[in-house]
Amino acid sequence: MISRVCLVTGGNRGIGFALCTKLKDLGHVVILAARDKKKGQAVAKKLGVHFCLLDVTNEKSRLRCQKFIEQKFGRLDVLINNAGVFLDNVDPEVYETSAFQTTLAILRKTMDVNTYAAFRLCQLFIPLMIQNKYGRIVNVSSRFGQLSTMEGGDAAYRISKTALNAVTRIFAAEIKNENILINSVHPGWVRTEMGGTKAPLTPQQGAETIVWAALLPDGGSSGKFFSEKKEIGW
Repeated sequence: MISRVCLVTGGNRGIGFALCTKLKDLGHVVILAARDKKKGQAVAKKLGVHFCLLDVTNEKSRLRCQKFIEQKFGRLDVLINNAGVFLDNVDPEVYETSAFQTTLAILRKTMDVNTYAAFRLCQLFIPLMIQNKYGRIVNVSSRFGQLSTMEGGDAAYRISKTALNAVTRIFAAEIKNENILINSVHPGWVRTEMGGTKAPLTPQQGAETIVWAALLPDGGSSGKFFSEKKEIGW
């Protein structure tokens, strides 16, 4: 098995932590990225992986991360845009916030983390992947962003994930001949700080399809949306 260099944003807890653990256990080089230096370093040390300080919403931080990876590894094989927020309500056990209660401030902040950050990281790291003729990108999305089943409530989160799926489609179309595969994945309802205690899946279970998509073989699917390793509609 070829060892891949993998960057996981929001890697210090929840699904991100599970992703770093799984990839490390599979023998890959893992870069755990987090905005909290102290917590991120502690988790990275515990797992035996590399740490990169990264606030995904800050351009200087993104550029420093890019420079660190280029200088230390010379390549990035896998980018998992996992960092995300759910700001529509303060109770993770209830998903009912009306669009009429969603402020523009919440919408902007949600888009900044869940969509714009992933877009910018794709811009920064895809050229390095093209240079090395290999790349896998996974945008951690949600069925909440599916237009085909879109319902009311939690507008900021829904809109950000729908837009993230557009990011997947656009970049996949533009790099289709570069051996770079980019897909969106719905990890399921996972017991994390965001998902709440009633969620049926563990972070490890939520990470399974993401890891699968991150390690697809050459010629695999790109520009698709997956759940439980099966393609789902947009």
